Amino acid sequence: MVHGIRIHAYGGPEALKWESVEVGQPGAGQVRLRHLAVGLNYIDTYHRTGLYPVGDLPAVIGMEACGEVVAVGEGVGEFKAGDRVAYANPIGSYAEERLIAAERVVKVPDAIEAKTAAAMMLQGMTVRYLLNVTHKVGPQTTMLFHAAAGGVGLIACQWAKHLGARIIGTVGSDEKAALAKAHGCSETINYRTEDFAKRVGELTDGQGVDVVYDSIGKDTFPASLDCLKPLGLWVSFGNASGPIAPFDLGILAKKGSLFATRPTLFTYVAKREDLLASAHDLFDLVERGIVKIPVNQTYPLREAAQAHRDLETRATTGSTVLIP
Repeated sequence: MVHGIRIHAYGGPEALKWESVEVGQPGAGQVRLRHLAVGLNYIDTYHRTGLYPVGDLPAVIGMEACGEVVAVGEGVGEFKAGDRVAYANPIGSYAEERLIAAERVVKVPDAIEAKTAAAMMLQGMTVRYLLNVTHKVGPQTTMLFHAAAGGVGLIACQWAKHLGARIIGTVGSDEKAALAKAHGCSETINYRTEDFAKRVGELTDGQGVDVVYDSIGKDTFPASLDCLKPLGLWVSFGNASGPIAPFDLGILAKKGSLFATRPTLFTYVAKREDLLASAHDLFDLVERGIVKIPVNQTYPLREAAQAHRDLETRATTGSTVLIP
């Protein structure tokens, strides 16, 4: 019998229920996976609470995992039973096994272990589009990255350092500051004890940064805009503290003809060729040791509720995986 974590109603971590789930045989264009490790991401909490509705309930949540192909459906020629693959969409990873469209999974290189692959797909490909596409980061770039010691943040610090950027990161403790710096962050700001916008001004001699990467949301807006130089870009790619209320676009003009965007990974990898290119770039940097994926917490999948509590109280650092 296959088990998984489902929600029957939106709510707190207690809404996550470990129970048996039905997994059929793969249809045309599908593969059936046995999960080896499942990634934990903040978007999972949005699905659990209903901030991002998941459709019909009950539903298995979770966005990414690494697994082994156990069966393939009609028309699937790229994969066979025994292949090790990973994915970052669609929802449904919090289960021992699942069905998924073959076009949404990619083969994992032998040198990358399952826990690492499960922890890197959504976060790593997010960093890839943030730094390479949404804003082209290079040696000329000074950037502010909120939650620099989180899963996305630690990958971003390493990747941005490789690209030659100056990275200012916000963190919530001295321990997290040390962790961010160890992964390439140039300077850190403790948002609990410092006014981050004021401190950014001091660190940049009043010039501001080229780009702010903001996954926090309500608690960092509009102060994030005050960190930007004229014509700078604010990238809002998450809302860990709550969604940002509607605002007058005129604020962008008043603060320096700023640019703003609200991207999602799923748009950037909607086409299979883009998914493969993104995964290739990520795997390449990990295999070469340029980007290391810090899996700092593991939980049994059945204890997903506790993992959500720890994530939401900011008790975790780096990446977290759930083991079926």
